[in-house]
Amino acid sequence: MNSWARLAIGATTTGAAAVAYGAGIERHRWTLREATLPVLAPGTRPLRLLHVSDLHMTPGQRGKQRWVAQLAELEPDLVVNTGDNLAHQRAVPTVMAALDPLMHLPGLFVFGSNDYFAPTPKNPARYLTGKRTDPDGEPLPWRDLRAALVERGWHDVTHSRVSLDIDGVRVAAAGVDDPHLGLDRYDRVAGPAAGDPALRLGLTHSPEPRVLDGFAGDRYDLVMAGHTHGGQLRMPGVGAIVTNCGIDRSRARGTSRWGTHTWLHVSAGLGTSPWAPVRFACPPEASLLTLVPRPVTTAAVEATPASAPADVG
Repeated sequence: MNSWARLAIGATTTGAAAVAYGAGIERHRWTLREATLPVLAPGTRPLRLLHVSDLHMTPGQRGKQRWVAQLAELEPDLVVNTGDNLAHQRAVPTVMAALDPLMHLPGLFVFGSNDYFAPTPKNPARYLTGKRTDPDGEPLPWRDLRAALVERGWHDVTHSRVSLDIDGVRVAAAGVDDPHLGLDRYDRVAGPAAGDPALRLGLTHSPEPRVLDGFAGDRYDLVMAGHTHGGQLRMPGVGAIVTNCGIDRSRARGTSRWGTHTWLHVSAGLGTSPWAPVRFACPPEASLLTLVPRPVTTAAVEATPASAPADVG
């Protein structure tokens, strides 16, 4: 056998092993990412915020359902869900079962494209180009999911503002509909938050720069998003290959600054499309953010997973 043949066989074997690992092991390696962010008004007590995103739930995903349900043991003060909960017409009961132990806590949510439309098979090469495609799947029962979440006390902040008092900490929150579909209308929530809240919190599914600029211009303290899956496939030493939105690859997951005042947190999410059930060097995650008062000057704090290697690239 010549050297070219050996190289070809080796590359094929390595690629197959990577796909098998990404599909069979890594996408079930649930991870809790933790970070401390100095975003609260001076003198405010710390606030623990749980960020859940991109469940992409199907009825049979019992392991994911159990892991999400166990997050209630963290006893966060506030739960934020940034969309893409559904991946199947009959997934609403499964999503609600997963979130049920968290529903007694204050909660905020917005929706993403895969709450509105079912995923469909696509050419995998499009992932590498980062080119957005219009959804062509069947409509999903997002209205049923919204009704269930609202009935249990969570707030839909899609193109709306809400004010919460969490044990004496006043939180002003606003959100937009999914920018990935071009549904965002920031003008509906534009302007500084009313009063003098301890935390100004912005929500969006896809972290598109135009939306982040809007929140930053209105001096929101923290903006939370999902959508990127952290790149879903990451290369050691390089990081995310694409983000599937307008932010740069270095922001595909974790925390960063956006402007001089605003922090951005992007969740790598807990699921994948049923048609692309692979993760590599990017385990599924939820995030527990400990929010503390702002000092006079702040330095960037990089989130590091509690049960996975630190980001590289």
